[in-house]
Amino acid sequence: MKPDTAREAWQRFVEAFEPLRPELYRYCRFLTRSAWDAEDLVQDTLARGLVTLGCLFQDIENPRAWLFRVASNLWIDRQRRLREIATENVAPAAAASADCLSVEGREAAATLVGRLAPQERAAVILKDVFAFTVEETAEILTTTQGAIKAALHRGRGKLAEPDVEYPRVASSVIDAFADAFNARDLDRLVALLLDTATADVVGLAKEYGPGKMKQSDTGSLYHSLFSPISHAVQPEYLSGYSGELARVERRDYRGESILVSWYDHDEGPAVRDVIRIIDDNGQVASIAFYFFCPEVIAEICSELGVPCRSNGYRYWPTSS
Repeated sequence: MKPDTAREAWQRFVEAFEPLRPELYRYCRFLTRSAWDAEDLVQDTLARGLVTLGCLFQDIENPRAWLFRVASNLWIDRQRRLREIATENVAPAAAASADCLSVEGREAAATLVGRLAPQERAAVILKDVFAFTVEETAEILTTTQGAIKAALHRGRGKLAEPDVEYPRVASSVIDAFADAFNARDLDRLVALLLDTATADVVGLAKEYGPGKMKQSDTGSLYHSLFSPISHAVQPEYLSGYSGELARVERRDYRGESILVSWYDHDEGPAVRDVIRIIDDNGQVASIAFYFFCPEVIAEICSELGVPCRSNGYRYWPTSS
């Protein structure tokens, strides 16, 4: 298949399922307890959904339930794999050295000791939060109604648990990135990147290497620095936008340093993008732009207490 054909199929799929995205994000957020992980699960669900849809011969009667099933299966499978890895690799004697685990290891461990088994958690959320019936919940989780009733009975008393967030080490590279960005200094910005760095416009595009990011036609860094958002955002989301370029500001979100992108509007500045940077020994290893992830932007800005605006889910116009 040609890249253009695959891209067109993906764009049509993303567009068709737009109305379900807010609920899908909420469901994934309940499962993962993290805005970042929730959006990752949303994107994985959509990608798996597109592949699965191509293998179906019948029409989907309930797209909402079908999409939730895809997300549930992905998440439950992921938790089971994590449990298996933990069982294989963590000996009782290793408990005393837990402080030596990586951040990723501690996050996985926190997930593994959660009070609910994966299917219990999914069942309670589907039934009690999203109001699926027991029959629908059983269908989504591909099990029996009796098993769902049992999972609900076990899980309801155990679900109340606080969100667990783990601090990440703040890096000076983020400040250097912000300074270069606000100075519109593309060369200085690129100099911060590893040769193997990636940039992800989450859900829509991925770039490998600084050379791709600084290209004037499609490069994410070039357009972030020098292009008004009106070239990429549908008109219905641009009310009051002044046309000015973004300026970024470092903020702390749950112990992690992130960048928020401010854009001027008639009623004042508002955040329209959240940027997450992963560094490796003082250089940028990856950049994630959440520009087309309105649920993530809204959640983080609400917690930070700053105004925000949505850009929708895509840059292309609605198919005729």
